[in-house]
Amino acid sequence: MNAPQPPSAHQESAQAYVDDPRNERVLVYVNGAFVPRNEARVSVFDAGFALGDGVWEGLRLVKGRLISLEAHMDRLFEGARSIDLDIGLDRAGVVKAVQDTLDANGMTDGAHIRLMVTRGLKRTPNQDPRFVIGKATIVIVAEYKTPRPEAKARGYSLFTSTFRTTGPDQFDLHLNSHSRLNLIQALIQAIKAGADEALMLDPRGFVASCNSTNFFIVRRGELWTSTGLYSFKGITQRNVIDAWRAAGGIARECDFTLAQVYSADEAFVTGTLGGVTAVTKVDGRIIGTGNPGTVTKEASDLYLRSVGAL
Repeated sequence: MNAPQPPSAHQESAQAYVDDPRNERVLVYVNGAFVPRNEARVSVFDAGFALGDGVWEGLRLVKGRLISLEAHMDRLFEGARSIDLDIGLDRAGVVKAVQDTLDANGMTDGAHIRLMVTRGLKRTPNQDPRFVIGKATIVIVAEYKTPRPEAKARGYSLFTSTFRTTGPDQFDLHLNSHSRLNLIQALIQAIKAGADEALMLDPRGFVASCNSTNFFIVRRGELWTSTGLYSFKGITQRNVIDAWRAAGGIARECDFTLAQVYSADEAFVTGTLGGVTAVTKVDGRIIGTGNPGTVTKEASDLYLRSVGAL
């Protein structure tokens, strides 16, 4: 009899999901064609591969509906315009490409979609966008992804990275760019420290966000999250705030410190894949009781109801 295998390292990630064998058979959209995932390719001369020159969105399919589709399209096209990237499709065309990808894979629920647009093929791998040959590259990967229930049950552990988030005069995190190196460096620090995700401070020393999720603390029944001056403004973050306020609760977008994190009643993160997930430890310090809290559950339930997932 084979001995049981230890869990893969990625299973402890804040981006982890339950393995699903259906994902081995998914068809990937590459510039209008559908190809098996192991045959999906872009050129080594593609601007996204060579330079991280492009924008992307992560979307969630729940009960036949793409959550916050319009907000995702707003962000995609705003980001493309800000870097002078012509996607080559209008808004309706991009939405149709996403839906066609879901239809090609027979997906109606429980899917996560990664929509990626790069500046396209280049004559040579340099920074100058005038060396682009032809149209933008569009890739859509749809996979069945369910957040790991054990992560939800125990909550995440965070480590405060020495890498800071940046302002728009350096690297504008409101731009959903393919280039994520600063955030990846922060995550590597957290992984090496035995944590699931990196907590990042802004240049002034206030809490900004995590490397791939937005961060909230709970204090006296109020939700606190950053202003977003130095971090990405997540769509799930906004949905959680709106749902909490619609239910009569107080949600503050404000500056707060690590000291206030350590003394918080509860904490959680938000993201497209995981929705709302508790944080039970930061820098080795237990947050609240050390277990996912009641306010976090309420915030999660309100969010799920607001997007039609409950």
